[in-house]
Amino acid sequence: MRRCLWITVVAVVTQLLVTLSGSAQEHVLGSSNLESVDEFLAGTEGLNRAEMPGAALFKSHCLGCHNGSVPRAPHQQWLELMSPRSLQQVLDEGVMAAQSQHLSKDQKKQVVSYLTFGVEQDDRSPRYAPRCSNDKTEFDRSSLPPENNWGHDTSRYVDAVSAGLSADKIDKLRLKWAYAYPDASRARSQPAVGWGSIFVGSQDGTVMALDLDTGCERWRFQASAEVRTGIVLSDGVDGQPKVFFGDILAKAYALDALTGKEIWRIRVDDHPSATVTGTPALSNGMLYVPVSSLEVIPAADPGYPCCTFRGKVIALDAQLGDEIWTAWAIDEPPRLQEHKTKAGTPVYGPSGAPIWSSPLVDEKRGVLYVGTGENYSSPADNASDAIHAFRLKDGKRKWSKQTLERDAWNVACMMEGNPNCPDEHGPDMDFGASVILIEADKQLGAVLVAGQKSGMVFGLDPDREGKIVWSRRIGRGGVQGGVHFGMAAEGDRVYVPVNDYGEAPIGADYSGPAQPGMNMLNGLTGETIWQHLQPNICPPERPYCDPGISAAVTAFPGHVVAGHLDGYLRIYSAKDGSVVWSFDTARETETLSGVKARGGSISGAGPVVHEGHLIVNSGYGLYFHEPGNLLLVFSTD
Repeated sequence: MRRCLWITVVAVVTQLLVTLSGSAQEHVLGSSNLESVDEFLAGTEGLNRAEMPGAALFKSHCLGCHNGSVPRAPHQQWLELMSPRSLQQVLDEGVMAAQSQHLSKDQKKQVVSYLTFGVEQDDRSPRYAPRCSNDKTEFDRSSLPPENNWGHDTSRYVDAVSAGLSADKIDKLRLKWAYAYPDASRARSQPAVGWGSIFVGSQDGTVMALDLDTGCERWRFQASAEVRTGIVLSDGVDGQPKVFFGDILAKAYALDALTGKEIWRIRVDDHPSATVTGTPALSNGMLYVPVSSLEVIPAADPGYPCCTFRGKVIALDAQLGDEIWTAWAIDEPPRLQEHKTKAGTPVYGPSGAPIWSSPLVDEKRGVLYVGTGENYSSPADNASDAIHAFRLKDGKRKWSKQTLERDAWNVACMMEGNPNCPDEHGPDMDFGASVILIEADKQLGAVLVAGQKSGMVFGLDPDREGKIVWSRRIGRGGVQGGVHFGMAAEGDRVYVPVNDYGEAPIGADYSGPAQPGMNMLNGLTGETIWQHLQPNICPPERPYCDPGISAAVTAFPGHVVAGHLDGYLRIYSAKDGSVVWSFDTARETETLSGVKARGGSISGAGPVVHEGHLIVNSGYGLYFHEPGNLLLVFSTD
């Protein structure tokens, strides 16, 4: 069935890169075996990539380094994630200019067209937000970024002073301004607010600082590729306010927050399929960067020796970018296994256990907590689908707790009879949402709340090596959740969004009805306080609209705000889960640049609440979800 869904998405989202329904690690199409993948895609919307002029050019001049065999050379899958404009710039004047100088202008365009599945480059200049006039160019140094920005506090709770959005003001929220990301069909970077500005990344790798009041642009920076992570802000106590983030090519960056000038950049992993999708965590002068990968994709090639990636967190000196330590999800590098696949391909393992959510830093206990995804190859080990605790001082593992055994999966499992599918065959039930720490009194202790794509939520004791003190099923689960990108907490009350999109997980022990919507749990006991099941209001003409909540959610006093896959932004009451405000972001909207644009499904990045403003990205455009390219800013003014 997954194979059928794959073909469906190719037909529906041909204006985007072709994508898969896989783990939320961002499973997208790519393979080192061009002919097998092109053959698989042939006939969808008339697309036959094997016959495109750029196919032979790429195979002859590029594939040798971009097939996963050369460290630091991004796998082909990453090139297919980049926009036509970005790829063209790389070939014309970027890091590949010397290697491509023997190709003609037309040949370079043919390579770009091949990599972008026939999407042609728009030769017009991108229409960014207007530059700020003289009276708006200065940052407000008195308005420091709040400590609850993503990358500082995984509870995603905004206090009353920072939020500025009391119950009597919610119905006054109106759209203040909107920005259309150029060259974009998705908007996935979590915005951050500070110094009177919004900082956000985009699909084409642009990171920008926009005036909170008007949306005008204060500065713009060009990263190497799409910025999927949230933006993390320092408070500037060292005299230089900074911006931190990662891109999909596994590079971490530090910029001067007031000028946009680069301070440092570092590639945090040499694996060709490595990436940074989780927002780095900043604490006490250290930046903790989670590392994931897309090696599940080349594994679809029966001739690909799967797999050699293992998840990790790298601790960097935030001032200098120097590596301090690395904590591996799997202790030892993958080894060549004694068995081979039925096709005779070597097998490496254990592998996988990627980390694609933001780490939780617990300075009180001197520990950093992360959740991991599935193994990529057999044998499955105890590092996958687990919560890990690493010591802050040196990255040594303090404890780990696995909640689902024998979960090994890669894209080969979506293809009937593909010998590269691990014996365990999934079910691909990662921890994609950051864990939340609930501190109680001395009698009750503390609880780590962890939500899984399986639809299960767990309470773990951080002082007893992650002992599970409670567990509760709140959703059916699936490859996109269950609990997907993030929960929120107000005190000991935890808001748990449920996606439950698509089919029940293969091999799961639960196959009840989907339960998309919002839940409130007691974080200390796991008791359900209320549940709001979101009805499906999607019209027939929007077949890829869905009521589930995939994106991270954000809490403020007495409320939680969530972006849904149906494009609606909804505010729920903490009292009973009723919806007190909503807005359809998928509608056509006038933007700052003078163009009309639409939002779409909301996933990945969550809303921001700051000083009477509500800020959200709209448009996911992956895994059968509706594309869009809007940044929307609401205000009670």
